[in-house]
Formats: sequence, structure tokens, C-alpha cells
Amino acid sequence: MGRSADLPRGLLAEFRVGDGAWPDDTGCPILHVDMDAFYASVEIRERPELRDVPVIVGGVGNRGVVSSANYLARTYGVRSAMPTMRARALCPKAVFLPPTFGLYQEVSRGVLAVFRDVTPLVEPLSLDEAFLDVSGALRRLGKSPAQIGAEIRARVFEQQRITCSVGVAPTKFVAKLASGLCKPDGMMVVPKGRVLDFLHPLPVSALWGVGKRTAEKLVGAGLETVADIAAAPVPRLRRLVGNAGAEHLSALARGFDGRAVVPESAEKSVGAEETFEVDHFDRGILRVELLRLSEKTAMALRGKGLRGRTVSIKVRFADFSTITRSRTLTSATDVTQEIYRIACQLLDEQVPPGAVRLIGVRMEQLADADSSGEQLSFGAPDRGWREADTAADAARSKFGAAAIRPASLLNTRPRPVGYHDPKPE
Repeated sequence: MGRSADLPRGLLAEFRVGDGAWPDDTGCPILHVDMDAFYASVEIRERPELRDVPVIVGGVGNRGVVSSANYLARTYGVRSAMPTMRARALCPKAVFLPPTFGLYQEVSRGVLAVFRDVTPLVEPLSLDEAFLDVSGALRRLGKSPAQIGAEIRARVFEQQRITCSVGVAPTKFVAKLASGLCKPDGMMVVPKGRVLDFLHPLPVSALWGVGKRTAEKLVGAGLETVADIAAAPVPRLRRLVGNAGAEHLSALARGFDGRAVVPESAEKSVGAEETFEVDHFDRGILRVELLRLSEKTAMALRGKGLRGRTVSIKVRFADFSTITRSRTLTSATDVTQEIYRIACQLLDEQVPPGAVRLIGVRMEQLADADSSGEQLSFGAPDRGWREADTAADAARSKFGAAAIRPASLLNTRPRPVGYHDPKPE
């Protein structure tokens, strides 16, 4: 779906909830709740002195990308997924911050708790957004969908001190569009009988599944708005976007979206990766980074109450070619040293030499820690790495993420810009 920032908001102002203006929300049980500039908002909450300056969160190095930007930074043209160097050129006075994922996860858990207090039908899409089906909560709470949306916004701000935007609609697709079009800190209601009035003035890029190239192809064929797609014969659309794409776009453009809100499904993988400031040949440097990423991955597993059986590493070389290598264990684990050991074996045994641009660690085949079991090897000590990890987690939760770390990571520092490993013979 096209970026909400690129869509025409003025045409749809009548659907926005304002003082004394509440569109009819009968038959609109679907809510899409989206935090406003989530990472940046959380960082500003922790540093109130940054409230009136442009704030950009993401990779702070030359190869980084923007993860989040507050709305002041966006006025300069900064957008998520933009290269950090481009963001610096557009907004040189911005404050650039590395992401604090542990803090974002903590805030996200608090926000999801608010959602689940309203309805069990919550479908998270990421840390900062989710669909809610409140049809079963209307009678229990004695409120309309829009009133529930307003209550959610108030509770999120009261408990987390960040704002969110809410779309209220008959379907998921329209609700998500609405939340994007009322940002920041707004709510938009699309009445069941006015879905087409809402959709049809929008550009084709608003349709879910229409990226830049598809949009260019449709516009080139004279189909510029959602109304044009709705009016186009399906055979014509098939010639432009294929059979499946034609049926999908035609249905959305006519207001049809039969997807239900599906409560959170089990995660399929957990991992972390790092793009280096400069390419590295040195396997010693790569192993240190694997330890850092293994620690981060294991912490995430333990925080979610999960263990994984398959260790996977991802390596991207200087020419952008990328490989993944994996190995499945006999039993699931959430232990840093076990993940690290296998990751190093994969690096040493299955990754060819060359300058490395990015490296990552991921755990797959996940299961609940309580149900996955633990296979003890003969002669293993009664207490070991898992207990050390658990103690480290307790110390970090009390004193901060940097309170305790593997000794081999304590003295590591980023290489200066312009430094390159000597190329091996």
C-alpha cells in the first residue's frame, strides 16, 4: 500500500473525527491502531528536551537507514527506509539516535495490553500497529466503535505518554487507510455506506499491493484513481497486472475485503543483523559481531518465552550478493553461547572468504520454552550458560542493557570511518 504521507488528505477531511463531528460508525467493528512515529516518539518521551527539534532514529553510520522520524523531521522530506546519508543532507540539524529496541518492545507490550483489555481479537502487524475487531466488545462496554477508539487513544497516552492514530471502518483495508490518513494523533471513521466515497478519490497507489512500478503501469494505462480501477473491466486489469492481481485490485476498489482479524500467531523466527560501516575480511571481527548478535537474539527469545531449534546466519558481501546457512539442533535452545557456537561453525565451514558488508543471526523452528523441553548431555554441569544468561537478564532489567555483557564485547569499538581491513593475500 502506498505511503499515507503521499495520499491526499484534504479530500477526506469530512471523515476525520473532530469536536462535535462523529461520522456514523454503525457496522464498523474493525479498528486499525497505529502509533505515531513510534521509535522517535519513545525516544522523545525519554528525552523531553528533544520535543521541538527534528529527531531521526536509525542507523547512524554512513550505511544506515532511517527507522523512524518525528513529524518535524518529516517536514524536511525525511522518510523511513531512507538512507541516513540522504536524511543528513535533507535535515542536517536533526538529532540522530540509534534505536533502543528493548525499550520499544517494552512500550509495545504495554500498548498491546491496552488493546487486549478491550478485545481478545487483536492482530499485531508490528511493534507499533495492530488490527482490532471490537464487534464482541460493543455490548459489553456499552460504547460504539469510535468511542472505543477514543478510549484506546486516551489510555495509550495516559499510560505510555505517546500518541496513536485510529482508523474505524467495516474492513481491515479501509481501517488501515483511515488511520494513515488521520496522522498524527487523530481518528477517522469511514461509515459502512460511504466506503466508496472514501476510496474512489484516492490514487491507485492507495490500494494494498500496488507498489511504485505497478502504480506507474496502471497510471500509464489511464487508471489513475481507485474509481478508475473499480470501473475497469477485470479482463483489462488482467492484461496489466495478471489474473490474481486483477481480481484482488478490483475487489478492493469496490470496497470488498473479507479478511478477518486473526489473533496473534506464533512467531516463525527471531533474529538480528548488522550492516558494517566498512566491509570486513577479518573473520575475528565477524566472530565478535556474531557473539553480539547471538546475545541479542537469545535475549529476544528469552523475553518472548521461546526457544529455537535452527540456527541460521546471513552474510551479505561487498558486491551485495547474499547467502544464508543454517543448522538444526537436536533440541531447542535460548542460550547465547549455544547459538554463538553454531553460528561460528557455519561461518567457518560454509561461508567463502570475501569482504562482508552485513552479517546476521536468526533462530527458527520456535516453540514455547515451557513446552520445548531441554535435552541434557551426559556429564553436563548442573548449572551453566543458561543460568548465566538468566542472571544477566535480571541484571539488565534492573540496571540497563549495558549492565552486563560478554567479556569479549567489552572493549570492542566501531572502526573509524575510512578504515578497511587489510585484504588477505
